[in-house]
Amino acid sequence: MTTRAPTVVALGGNALLRSGERGTAAEQRANLADTFAAIADLLRAGSVVLTHGNGPQVGNELLRHELGSAESPPLPLYLAVAQTQAEIGALAVSELEPVTGHAAAVVLTRVAVAADDPAFSDPTKPIGPFYDEGRARELERERGWRLREDAGRGWRRVVPSPRPLEILELESIRALVAAGTTVVAAGGGGVPVVARDGRHDGVDAVIDKDFASALLAERLGAERLLILTQVPALYRGFGTPEQQPVEELVAGRDDGLVADLPAGSMRPKVEAALAFVRATGGEARIASAEGLAGGNFGTRIRT
Repeated sequence: MTTRAPTVVALGGNALLRSGERGTAAEQRANLADTFAAIADLLRAGSVVLTHGNGPQVGNELLRHELGSAESPPLPLYLAVAQTQAEIGALAVSELEPVTGHAAAVVLTRVAVAADDPAFSDPTKPIGPFYDEGRARELERERGWRLREDAGRGWRRVVPSPRPLEILELESIRALVAAGTTVVAAGGGGVPVVARDGRHDGVDAVIDKDFASALLAERLGAERLLILTQVPALYRGFGTPEQQPVEELVAGRDDGLVADLPAGSMRPKVEAALAFVRATGGEARIASAEGLAGGNFGTRIRT
């Protein structure tokens, strides 16, 4: 049994899908193999818990539900999250075990959110396929969905993205880590649930996987949170000729930089990293798998 504090590694989207790919199982497995090969030293060195996103996979699952709805009833969104946790986890453990040389396990993870989270009254996260306006109105009437027009491409369902509060399978994850197992958990931010009448009920929402990863890392007492991205570090002026990598980000000192980030994929990663280091005093890094393999350790976030 091991008592070493684990590292939580949040896999970026390119660990599963690359530009131009359809998202077949073979493509995703090959991409995971490449990612794990790039971070093999980290995976072999100690206790690791892996998390991952599932946005495209959930979108595909919802499309399957829609196309098959005449023959088979569509499932709630929270079950689509659970399905894709298992789907991606099965692919991940197939590629983890040859790299680490020891057992890997997938934990279907529920994450509690507040029933009164403001996100439920203002859903903003687009998911699933596009519809024309007529079908969108039908879905609003028939299923109670909220749909919004999306940049001229059609109408798309929007759902809440509440903040995670508790990892319900935390002790199971902790036990597996202590037994020396590499764990894949909290996929897609976890299956969102709310406490009602002494039990936890699934709700149609999506949880940001970086915030869920930070919470999991905090609750596990992780020594480090590593958020993998497509780019090797956080940049000032990203996408401009003047862009410069940020080697270190200090909570409190550099909060202005966070406020200046566009409200896209990088800001939640930085906010999650800062939440982890503030809560634990530990270290977070934002980096790419390829960069780590080449000795570029990305952006360090600390208190």
